[in-house]
Amino acid sequence: MPPILTVRFYRTASGAEPVRHWLVGQLSPAARKAIGADIKTVQFGWPVGMPVVRKMEPGLWEVRSNIPEGIGRVFFTLVDSEMVLLHGFVKKTQATPKADLALAALRMKEVRA
Repeated sequence: MPPILTVRFYRTASGAEPVRHWLVGQLSPAARKAIGADIKTVQFGWPVGMPVVRKMEPGLWEVRSNIPEGIGRVFFTLVDSEMVLLHGFVKKTQATPKADLALAALRMKEVRA
């Protein structure tokens, strides 16, 4: 069965892929595997709700992953049938940090423009 959504990493004007860099550079192999499995769940099962996906604001969702480092979050938006991974971080507090949410919202506006 083909995936419902294709997945791509957000790319900056200089060509950097911050989510890929975060996954490869800052997380353990176990964390990467868990986050990858959750992204695949979204890719093949969209629409997906809690506990895997939570809507943050119009057009912006987060993939929620329990990883050895804590609580992994990957913000994404949809462009047609493409899941664009905008920002990833390890959540350390109950509330989503405003700076992380703002960065994801800024990138969302950029890819949807």
